Order: sequence, then C-alpha cells, then structure tokens
Amino acid sequence: MAKVSINLATGSIQKEDIIVGIDLGTTNSLVAFINPDKDPKVINDTGKGVLVPSVVHFGEAGEIKVGNEAKEFLITDPKNTVFSVKRLLGRSYADVKNYQDFFSYKIIDDDTESLVKINVGDKYYTPIELSGMILKELKERAEHALKTPVNRAVITVPAYFNDSQRQATRDAGKLAGLDVLRIVNEPTAASLAYGIGLNQEETKTIAVYDLGGGTFDVSILQIQGGIFEVLSTNGDTFLGGDDFDRAIADYWIEKNKLDKTAVATDRELTQQLRLKAEEAKKAFAHQSIFNEKIGDIWCTIDRNTFESLILPKVQQTITSCQNALKDAKLTVDQIDEVVMVGGSTRTGLVIKMVSEFFGRAVHNELNPDEVVALGAAIQADILAGNRKDILLLDVTPLSLGIETMGGLMDTIIPRNSKIPTKAGRQYTTSIDGQVNMKIAVYQGERDLIKENRKLAEFELKGIPSMPAGFPKVDINFLLNADGILKIQAMELRSGVKQEVEVKPTYGITDEQVEQMLMDSITHAQDDVSQRMLIEARTEGEQMVYTVERFLQKNGILLSIEENAETVKHLNALKETLHSGDKDLILKKVDALNDFTRPFAERVMDEAISTAMKGKSIN
Repeated sequence: MAKVSINLATGSIQKEDIIVGIDLGTTNSLVAFINPDKDPKVINDTGKGVLVPSVVHFGEAGEIKVGNEAKEFLITDPKNTVFSVKRLLGRSYADVKNYQDFFSYKIIDDDTESLVKINVGDKYYTPIELSGMILKELKERAEHALKTPVNRAVITVPAYFNDSQRQATRDAGKLAGLDVLRIVNEPTAASLAYGIGLNQEETKTIAVYDLGGGTFDVSILQIQGGIFEVLSTNGDTFLGGDDFDRAIADYWIEKNKLDKTAVATDRELTQQLRLKAEEAKKAFAHQSIFNEKIGDIWCTIDRNTFESLILPKVQQTITSCQNALKDAKLTVDQIDEVVMVGGSTRTGLVIKMVSEFFGRAVHNELNPDEVVALGAAIQADILAGNRKDILLLDVTPLSLGIETMGGLMDTIIPRNSKIPTKAGRQYTTSIDGQVNMKIAVYQGERDLIKENRKLAEFELKGIPSMPAGFPKVDINFLLNADGILKIQAMELRSGVKQEVEVKPTYGITDEQVEQMLMDSITHAQDDVSQRMLIEARTEGEQMVYTVERFLQKNGILLSIEENAETVKHLNALKETLHSGDKDLILKKVDALNDFTRPFAERVMDEAISTAMKGKSIN
C-alpha cells in the first residue's frame, strides 16, 4: 500500500516531504516554506512570532530552553545562557580569543587551533551541538505549524564562511534530524527573494548590504545564467544594531551621571538599559523623541541625537562597501541592484547613507528580517524540482572526506555540492619526527569511518622530521564533471607531493545512497556523541603527550611543588581517558591546562630572554 503525505494545514497532497528554508542567524533564526500559492512564507508557530532568538539556556535541573523562553535568562542567568553561537561555528580558540569578553559564558581556552567548546556547569558543548538545538526548535515549530513532518532543509550561511564553518552548519542540521540539501550564501538567498537571478537570460551585478544585530557584511555578486558568483565580501563580524543600542545606553549613563564601572558590574541594570535602548531605536521609525524611565533613571533621547551617535558606525559600513567594490574591481555605477538585509537596515540613517553611496534606491520592500529565509525557501523549491525553468547542475550524492585521528571522518566535499568542484583542508602531524602520513579516503555521511565506504588509501612519504604540529600538509579534492575524484597531498615546507584518482560513485546504487543518508540522520545523535568522546580522548592524549615532553625538557626549571602538582593533574587526566565520559575528560584537560599555563609561559619567557642575551642590534 502506497503512503501519501497530506498537509493538514492546507489539505494539499504532497509528493514528498516539504523542504524548508532556514536562516540560522547570530541574533535570531527563522524558517520559511513555499505555500500552496507558490509564494515563500515565513512560519509563525502558535503566535510565538516569526523570529526565534538564537539563544539556549541550561537550567539547574538539566532542562534546556531554546528561543523566546531562553532569551529572558540573558538577564537573570547569563553564565548559563548561550547567545551568538554562530560566531563560534567552525572556529578555533585562536580565532575568537580577542573577543572573549563579548561572551558571558565560558569558552574553553586551550590556546590551540582545535575547535572551541563552551563550558556550562559540568558539561562541555560544541557550537555544533548548540546550533543543532536551535535548528531542532525551528524544525519542531515548522512541523507544529504545517502539521506535517519536516526532514529536509536548505540552510543559509554568510558568504565569508569557510569550509569548516559550512561543514559545522551541515553537522548541526544533521544533529537536529534534518537532511541538509544545500548550504546557500545569505546574499544569494536575499537576491532570490527579490526574484533577482531567477531569469536565466539575466546578467546582473548586485550589492547585498546585511546589517544584523551583531554582524555586518556586504557582498558583491555577479549573476549570470542563474549562477551566483561572489566577487567580494567585506564587513565586520562585531558591528551591528547592538552597537546602536550600546551608543544610546552609554548616552543615558553619561546624561544621568551614572558610574560606568558600577553599571558594568550590575548585569541586570546593563541588560535593562540595553533593552530600553533597543526600544528607543525601534521607536524612531515612527516618532522623533523617546522619553521613558528605568526606576529613577531618565531615558530620554531624540532622533537627531541618535543619528549623530551612530553616524561613525554607519560610516564604517560605507567604508566596507568601498572596500568590497575595490576588491571586486568595480565602480559604484556598475552595480545594478542594492538589496538590504537584516533588522538594523530599518534605521532611517542607514537607508539614506547606503542609497546615497550607491546612487540609487535600495531594495527594502520585503521585511529585512525575513528576506534570507524567504530566499532559502525559494532555493528549496528549486531543489524540489518544482521550478522547471531553473536548471539544476549535477551534484555529488554522498560526502567525500578522509580519516582523521580516532577513526573519524573529516568531510572535505559535502554531499549535494555542485560538480565540478574543488575543496581542501590543511592537516599536520601528531607525533614528533613523523615522516609518513597515511591518507585514507571515504565516502558517506556518518561520523565514524567504519560506517562509511572506503575509496582509496595512500601514503605521503618523505615529510621532513619536525616536532608535532609543525609540518603543514595540504589535502585537496578535485571532483570533475564525470565524477572522477583526484586527491592531492602536499607538505608545504618541503614540497613533497602525492596524488591518486578514484571514481567515488562506482558500484553503488541509488537505494544504497538513500539508505546511507537515512542511517546518517537516524544515528546522528549517537554518531555525534561518539565523535565527541573520541575527540575528547584524542585531545586528552595530545595534552598528556605535550605535558610529559615539557616536563622532560623543562622539569628542572620548575619548583618541586610545581612538578608534583603537574604529575598529579597528569595522572588524573590519564585515569579518565578510557572512562567513556567526555565531560570528565575535558574537565581534567581544562584543569591541567589552567595549572600549567602560568609556568609554561614563564619558562618560555626565560628561554627567550636567555637567547637574546649578548645579542646586539645593528
């Protein structure tokens, strides 16, 4: 008996599960779909609103709240409330260490290139897990509103996201129970929402100006024959509407002669001022003066003062537009359309200055908060095959990647990538003096290589003998239009090179591909748990190796107490490595790292100082 999906909200028969478009934002996220009238529409579930705050709160009893319910805890329980997690996706601690003060929760500092983790209570979370929680909330809201299962999605990311950040977004979707059909650039989605790029005959150059709550970017796109090419992107990942709010709050602190330090340490008052400032900013869309109170504090400001306060920030965005044009080797008069994205583009001064800079009226007819999600829904509709006028290029059916430490799969070309395509990543050695590196190539969607299909294996020989972490090995995958995969491995310092060719889809049926995809979604939670345990164990083993080497070389420079305490921490970590408890392992790694860092820095400073003695500078 054949199964037929019926959408209870509309009564229409669906050929397949609905595919939604998701805008996973820094401040807010939302989900959209194509309604029966063939129009893109954002989902508002049970009156909770269209925007889902990208906030996750962890309660004392282990309960997790996401979205609107979590947002209120930003004031009352900041250290257990995670926001702006998108900033951390696919990032190492080295990438974000300068912005540590921005976050009210604890980001684990292992001072390496490994990906960041967030510590809440006794638990350690990755940005992928936290983003997965937000995506799961969006999936559930969509299912509740549409009265139908939602298993497939298109998710948008900033144009500047690298491979690691895009893969992290895909993994988050998988963890939420979604088959992520495509990762689409946010400016591309915004253009589609305005119908730009849907006409195959059209050739246009457009600027997409995206000013959100916490981030700003501008992208210059060239659209030809329905293909979007990003010519340049520029911006500031720590500039947005939040800065406008902060400018108003600082103005009130000064006007009311409040003690800045006292206000900064009073988290509740800080948040109250920030929220009142946000209210004032929004009010200027329909009034020219704002006059309210927080307790005894007068919160008065007029529109002209507000605009003078934010002028330097808006000017920064215009400078970014100039730089983006310069990088794209274009002039203002070569831009055919300007598309506005992000809630902060509602600000009158922003619209005025952007219009003046580009010398044309901007597209802001659609709701700027919704435009990216609407475009993602249109892309989903294209992928569903419902738009016959749009040509879909061939795609790779399964992800391609290599085996990394602990038997994990590191995806290099994600499934559904258009072919031909090229992607690569850089790796290094894990042991001192390692001269060979085994490269095993796999196809599949599971986190553990034993669940995937092995395609090839070769060895990169002749890597110069160096300390662990020093060699830089570039591994590039080139997949041509015939589905032939060429893998190149090259050690950059020495130029040692090796390459191999394989045919990834050989001998695998459509049914097997479908089964592999289903298994990856079904086992996503278990796979991620296993991956995280293996990664924690690998990190712990590396830490043990590093500290033991440090003691052998520099133990004589440490006090008896420092030596004894280090060995104690070291043994505590070793005992947990096979416990199967990744949080406990990470806790011990964290403790050993925190204890050894001060004297490791001291020893390093002494070594530099000794090396410099007697050296003269001519």
